[in-house]
Amino acid sequence: MKSLICGSLAFDNIMSFDGRFAEAILADQLHKINVAFLVPGMRREFGGCAGNIAYNLKLLGGDPQIMATIGQDGVPYRERLKQLDISQSGIRTIDDAFTGQAFITTDADGNQITAFHPGAMSFSHLNKVTDAGKVAIAIVAPDGRDGMLQHARDCAEAGIPFIFDPGQGLPMFNGEELKAFIEQATYVAVNDYEAELLTSRTGMTLEQIAERVSALIVTRGENGADIFTGGERLAIPCVKVDKVIDPTGCGDAFRAGMLYGLTNNLDWPTTGRLASLMGAIKIAHQGPQNHAPSRAQIEAQFEQAFGYRFA
Repeated sequence: MKSLICGSLAFDNIMSFDGRFAEAILADQLHKINVAFLVPGMRREFGGCAGNIAYNLKLLGGDPQIMATIGQDGVPYRERLKQLDISQSGIRTIDDAFTGQAFITTDADGNQITAFHPGAMSFSHLNKVTDAGKVAIAIVAPDGRDGMLQHARDCAEAGIPFIFDPGQGLPMFNGEELKAFIEQATYVAVNDYEAELLTSRTGMTLEQIAERVSALIVTRGENGADIFTGGERLAIPCVKVDKVIDPTGCGDAFRAGMLYGLTNNLDWPTTGRLASLMGAIKIAHQGPQNHAPSRAQIEAQFEQAFGYRFA
């Protein structure tokens, strides 16, 4: 069943800072901050939330369809998607803009500082959900502000169940706009920091948000995730890895696991565990789209971690 993934396509410029941000930034001088970080390691990756989610969903055997905008420099990304056999029918090229560019610096503790140039993302509202054809589920992931508003409305009006995943785009919206997203969405997915911001801006508790959707998912890094559904709170364990290499794109991998579970009628404990596993597989590799386990390997890792098979 086809999953529509509304979100960004971007090039990620990922840099590694050997120190700790906390040791380089003076808390009492934030009003005049002027800091430079020496980053010995740097690489350029294919990224963007839509691209990352689609990549991971394809690994699971899902059928992702990306709805996004790229710029004049987007040909390499199109060639990559063709190689991966991921549909490009919902991707629009904006000829007078660059593809979105993320500049991500990660410190020794895994903390990240990101600067993002939206470029072609600013035109994402030109894409219409109704042009995607028949889809089983959608996700409205970080994208241009107008695009996220438009695609949420489109999904709601078309009766398409969708996950609202504001991610780093959450600060773009005020409390009333966020409430509207929640009312339209079938599911809401945030990390623990975003959950705090979401409750602060809406004035709603997590439990109140959960009452308005089929499920609220809050990821908590090494502490796993919580799924609020049916008046219950399900604790999803984190899958341990031998070594944490790069957190970039872990949330997107998690959401791919969610989409797979929802389109294949898996129960919430299994869906959450599969999502957790996908995040763990990603975090053990550099870059958001460089891990490449086979479907059989994913199934084996799931059984090893949880003692049963998801398929």
